[in-house]
Order: sequence, then structure tokens, then C-alpha cells
Amino acid sequence: MGVRNYSELIAWQKATDLVEAVYALSAGFSREEMCGLTTQVRRAAVSVPSNIAEGQGRWTTGEFVQFLGIANGSLREVGTQIHVAVRLGFVSRIDSETVLRLASEVGRLIYGLRNSLVD
Repeated sequence: MGVRNYSELIAWQKATDLVEAVYALSAGFSREEMCGLTTQVRRAAVSVPSNIAEGQGRWTTGEFVQFLGIANGSLREVGTQIHVAVRLGFVSRIDSETVLRLASEVGRLIYGLRNSLVD
């Protein structure tokens, strides 16, 4: 694959962009949610680039693919939690669109990275 460090991976770079976007969006959630949905969506977002990095640092391709699967699962968590936040009125649908669009892009990048490893 030729990547020496996880930070060279576009999937990881975009996933860290997603973390920033989630933190910015969730900053507007109600104060009562600080220990609830705010914390949960932030942890899920941080999990995405963290698992990409951990997988890239593993010894085998199979382990890397496994961690990409975990990252993808966390990404789906983020999407679900943002949709819940919209439904609960913590954030507007329009404000959530940037995060959801970025999450979709990260998902495509993870999928492409996974496919490049298993082909």
C-alpha cells in the first residue's frame, strides 16, 4: 500500500475533519445533554479516525480491515446520533447536513480503503 503513517491516509484526514465538525455542531446542544448525546456523539466521532490509525498500525492486513470495520460502525453511530439530535430538536436539519455529508464521504473513503486492502 505504501503508507508509512496513518496520517497519510485521506480516510483518516477526513475522519479528523468529521471530529471537528461534530464537536462544532454538538456545541449547540442543550447543556442538559452534555453527559448524554453530546458525549456519545463526540466519542463515536473520535473513534472513527482512532480505529483507522490503530488498524494501520497493526501487523497484518486482516487486522487493518477489522479495524476499518469498527471505524465504519462508529461512523454509522455518528450518523444515527446526529439524526436523533435533529429529531429531538437539538440541532436543525440544515445545520446537520454538513456533518452528515462529511460522514458519508468518510464512509466512502473507508470502503475504498478496505477494498484496496482485500483485492
